[in-house]
Amino acid sequence: MDEYISFEQIPFGSDNFADNPEPRCPCVLLLDTSGSMGGMPLMQLNEGVRTFKEELMQDSLATKRVEVAVVTFGPVNVVSDFHTVPNFHPQELETTGDTPMGAAIRTGIDMVTKRKKEYKDGGVAYYKPWIILITDGAPTDEWMEAAEMVKQGEAKKSFAFFAIGVEGASMEILRQISVRQPLKLKGLMFREFFIWLSASMKMVSAKNPGTTINLLPPSGWTEL
Repeated sequence: MDEYISFEQIPFGSDNFADNPEPRCPCVLLLDTSGSMGGMPLMQLNEGVRTFKEELMQDSLATKRVEVAVVTFGPVNVVSDFHTVPNFHPQELETTGDTPMGAAIRTGIDMVTKRKKEYKDGGVAYYKPWIILITDGAPTDEWMEAAEMVKQGEAKKSFAFFAIGVEGASMEILRQISVRQPLKLKGLMFREFFIWLSASMKMVSAKNPGTTINLLPPSGWTEL
C-alpha cells in the first residue's frame, strides 16, 4: 500500500529534480499591477507573459531548464512559485492597489535565494538567476534597502537584475535601484520585450552554467 501512495505520475517537463536533473535557469518576473496599469497596459502585459511561455515551449532544452516565478505588486503577491515552463501557467493578472516596489524586490531576491538552496540540496546545477522588474510608476514604500540588496547581489554575482520602465515610470529611481541601466519600454511593446527575454533565456540555458554569454541587444522594444 505504501508503494502505491508514494507513486507519482510524472508530468511532461517535470519540476522534480530526480526526474529532471537538468541544470536550472530561474527567472522571477516582478510585475507592477497598480491601478495605473489598468486597461490596455495590463492587457498587453498579460499577452506578453503568455507569449513568453509560448516562445520558451518551442525550445526543448529551455522547457527542462528555465524556471519561471511571478510576483505582482501591490500588495505583493506570489502568483506563481518556480516552475519549469510546461508547468508554468500564466494567470490573467488584474490591477490592484499601490506600488510597493521595495517589498516586491525583496520578495524576489528571497525567492531566488531559497530556490538556489533547493538546487544545492537537490544536487542540481543552476545558472545565475534573473530578476525582471516591470513598472509604470514610483515606489510607494521604502525602497533604499531593496536597492542595497540589488547592489550586493549583483556584486556577488548572486543574480542579474533588470529594470524595465513603462510610460510613467520613475526612471530616476530605477537608476538608483538597478546596477544595470534601466530600459524604457517603447509604448506598450510587452510582447516584443518578452520575445527578447525568451530568446535570451534560450541562449543562456543552451550553454553550461557559469559560461559567459553576450546577451542579445534589446532592439525594437526599447527607447534609447
